Amino acid sequence: MLRIRLRRTGKKKQPSYRIVVADANAPRDGRIVDQVGFYNPLTSPSTIVVNEEKTKRWLGAGAKPSDAVQRILQTQGVVEKAG
Repeated sequence: MLRIRLRRTGKKKQPSYRIVVADANAPRDGRIVDQVGFYNPLTSPSTIVVNEEKTKRWLGAGAKPSDAVQRILQTQGVVEKAG
């Protein structure tokens, strides 16, 4: 099963994240299938860049977003709030 989740990059105490599609059993910073965006929580406001076309294609193919990525996608308007 594929997951859309965050992959940590950056230095110690200065994290930034890539939004990636990876196998659900792969390690956090392990092998990925595709990169669909970028997230930097340290800037004010947070920098979020998401390729909507790729993200919607992967969601349509059955990839499930993690909780953190679900919130990011909702703030960007890529997916609607569930419930």
